Amino acid sequence: MINNFKVLSSEVQPAINIMKEVAKWGRSAGLNVWKDEHLTRENLIVDINKNDFYIGQVSEDNACCMILQWNDTLFWPKAKENEAGYIHKLCVRRDYSGLGLSRKMVEFAIEECRRRRVHYLRLDTGWSKKKLCNLYESLGFKLVGKTLLEDRGEFALFEMKIL
Repeated sequence: MINNFKVLSSEVQPAINIMKEVAKWGRSAGLNVWKDEHLTRENLIVDINKNDFYIGQVSEDNACCMILQWNDTLFWPKAKENEAGYIHKLCVRRDYSGLGLSRKMVEFAIEECRRRRVHYLRLDTGWSKKKLCNLYESLGFKLVGKTLLEDRGEFALFEMKIL
């Protein structure tokens, strides 16, 4: 059980710090993860509003983060704005792995979708990242497609209907 969990918005730099920490760990474990040069305020704020950055805190400690935005023309080019919420860069610091924080962040995103009367929550991950695909399915997402980005490879597209 997680005590004292809360989610804060508009936390750009703390979220980027978590992303960099998790990416560094991922590289040390031999995983194909985000490059630090892509994890900068200048690069991330280009298509994302600062209000879309969220930090999950456990007892006032920054434990996890995500970006939750309301359009995604790269992976979902045919979708209308505010048709869905789109989760990007959901990550949990290693000190907090295994505590269900990914689920907590997705639950927060679901509630944000309900509050905005948005009926879908979507995300993407590398097609070959089976552990992440399994995680997202365990959180209630369904695989709904596959897309190829020339410079980045194949991606699995996941969606959850919000009731």
